[in-house]
Amino acid sequence: MSNSSGDADVLIHILYIDDDEGLASLMQENLLRRGFSVEWAKNGAAGLARLNEGGIDAVVLDHVLGDETGLDILPCITAMPDHPPVVYATGSDDTSIAVAALKAGADDYMLKGISADYFDLLAAALEQALERARFRRETAQAQEVIRQQRDLAEMLLSEVNHRIANSLGLVGALIRMQSAMTKDQVAIDALHETQMRINAIASVHRRLYTNRQVGSVQLDEYLNSLLTELEASMRDDKRPHRIMLTAAPVNLATDKVITLGLIVSELVTNAFKYAYPDSVTGEIRVSVDQTEEMLKVIVEDDGAGFDPEGPARGTGLGTRILTGMAASLKSDFAYDPDHNGTRATLVFALGEGK
Repeated sequence: MSNSSGDADVLIHILYIDDDEGLASLMQENLLRRGFSVEWAKNGAAGLARLNEGGIDAVVLDHVLGDETGLDILPCITAMPDHPPVVYATGSDDTSIAVAALKAGADDYMLKGISADYFDLLAAALEQALERARFRRETAQAQEVIRQQRDLAEMLLSEVNHRIANSLGLVGALIRMQSAMTKDQVAIDALHETQMRINAIASVHRRLYTNRQVGSVQLDEYLNSLLTELEASMRDDKRPHRIMLTAAPVNLATDKVITLGLIVSELVTNAFKYAYPDSVTGEIRVSVDQTEEMLKVIVEDDGAGFDPEGPARGTGLGTRILTGMAASLKSDFAYDPDHNGTRATLVFALGEGK
């Protein structure tokens, strides 16, 4: 075989490692007619030295090399970066040699001969080995391009999450400033709740940015951060309550985490506001359990209880948010009428990508 560049044929450079000079000459003569230029190395050391110089497209490696064998040299060749393909040749029909050579990294195995058929088969084996090597190189290059593009996309997405988190943080700060300027307590409470809802969303984007995650969030870590911030913002002498979280480590899709964060934030906020009398310490518990492909989230307290059929205790916006968010998760959402206090349970399928 020969490759053409313009009008001139370009020979493929083969290194033949064998201690038999006569056979090396025969190899050079016969492969030259088939488009291969053959260089000879009489032992492993000479062959490795020539390979280190570069410019070799493929290697034909003999098994018997005086005091050593081709199996001693083969690992040194395959350890070279971007090493040329190796066709292993021997006069022995011992199949264990072939198996050992292929396991050590040889691309093909040939029984030596001196007939024209042998050189035809060897030329075909070399062509196939070169084609496989070319395919491996192109595959590696394509994978590297994909890796670089993926890294770039992840970097850009991380920057987007960073900017979204910062923008939402700015919106929250503006709402906090507006709340400080307002005298109407109803308006102050509404602005405070809006700020907490924004924070629930911003917290997801902060976690995506800081953890360099793409498309999913570790739910237990997110809820721990969210509830810590929620307790710090709501706990005072009038509401000296504690939030307790028990959560299984679950990696959840970003859109589901945002929705779940809003639901948990609403339920915990309601418990803080309505579960216990003023200045009475209470406990608000949040638990997350995964069973097969389902996720169960419970928010409960030991307070005054809640009648979902009764009149709204505020504007009713929180209830509408809960209903809408639960529906978007295609979840089963219900209050436990037998619980001494309030217990809300949300169950939904994790689905693809969780």
